[in-house]
Amino acid sequence: MKRYHWIFVVLVIAATVLPAAADQRFIVRSSLGASTLQTTCSLLGCKVGINLGDPSGQLFLVTTSDLVDPNVFLTLLQNQLGIVDVEVDRQINLLVPIVGPIPESLADNTPITYYGSTVWHGYVYQPASQIIRLVDTQNTFHVDGAGIVAVIDTGADPKHPALSSVIVQGYDFTHNTTNTDETSDVNQSTAAVLDGGGDPTYLNGSTVALVNQSTAAVLDGGNAAFGHGTMTAGIVHLVAPKAKIMPLKAFGSDGSGYVSDIIRATYYASQHGAKVISMSFSFSPSSKEVSRAMTYATNHSLICVASAGNEGQETLVYPAALNNVMGVASTTDYDTRSSFSNYGSSLVWVAAPGEGIVSTYPYGTYSAGWGTSFSAPLVAGTAALLVDIPGSSNEQSASRAIAHAKWISTELGNGRLDTYAAVQAWIASLSQR
Repeated sequence: MKRYHWIFVVLVIAATVLPAAADQRFIVRSSLGASTLQTTCSLLGCKVGINLGDPSGQLFLVTTSDLVDPNVFLTLLQNQLGIVDVEVDRQINLLVPIVGPIPESLADNTPITYYGSTVWHGYVYQPASQIIRLVDTQNTFHVDGAGIVAVIDTGADPKHPALSSVIVQGYDFTHNTTNTDETSDVNQSTAAVLDGGGDPTYLNGSTVALVNQSTAAVLDGGNAAFGHGTMTAGIVHLVAPKAKIMPLKAFGSDGSGYVSDIIRATYYASQHGAKVISMSFSFSPSSKEVSRAMTYATNHSLICVASAGNEGQETLVYPAALNNVMGVASTTDYDTRSSFSNYGSSLVWVAAPGEGIVSTYPYGTYSAGWGTSFSAPLVAGTAALLVDIPGSSNEQSASRAIAHAKWISTELGNGRLDTYAAVQAWIASLSQR
């Protein structure tokens, strides 16, 4: 009997504040720079850490003992000379499990060539691709992506056959290294897990895969988000196969990350040639410094895209709710809002398919996922298609083009993504200049 090597992954985005670490962390903006802040911390008992990438050199990570009352410390620090702003460096989490049926496309592992790489047929010709008219767009307008798409996530597998030719140097902000290979986060025996050949086994409640029982524990517990970055990168690549992908690792394989690392990654993308930023995460309440970083990015002509979140509510989450970021909701294959997707005109710019999306997964295999985290990179990839057409694309112009979508309802902004209509609108706008 033929044996399929399936990995079925259900990964979605939500923001959950996690327990405090040993040190309390604060994001501090000081107009007088590091030396004055060092003096201030010597008086208040805090420590000045790294600069968070702000080109003005005013933004720092500051830590205190977990025995210090954070509210008292915030009040004291805000009243010191040169302090402009202080906010708690929150720890957020990527994952909330949503269970869905295994899509038929995941079984379609017939090898085909896609822009010079061997990939699965079910990856390229899955329902989501057909819904957003991807093949028609690529063939009609001769667009296949350009520029660098920075993917802020858990890293990526640079050796995956579909991605190896397009991944460029990124950065791991969780370990302060240039190694963004997310397979380095887990034991090498994980490779045996991904070889399949066993029985369907649930891993940590958020994934189910064909694995051997003896190796199922490798991805259990602390590796619940393993593969998430490779998946989101693979979706960008599906839409814009000639765009380069810059993995910016701000989350660990357990799904946790700090707001400060999101800020660092945004500045890094802006200063290292990225044209699009894809963000498959959300959190609430807002962060003033994340907003500043996004403004810096868009002022430098970057196009920012973020997930709308998966609480199934009309609510505001960030960075999607920022007015210079395209917030992306999730739709079913039947052009209705996914039950888990957040919604609302103040949050959502556009929606995209987000159920049973087949994408790349570490160690050369494929997986399927549910959530707005898999809708957002479809839009980020579309932005990279616009970059492929000569003209000065930026957040504003890309947003206008992508707003040419299939109308569904007011709760889903401008409607469901239509790559054909978006590219057509962009070309028409250029002819009118």
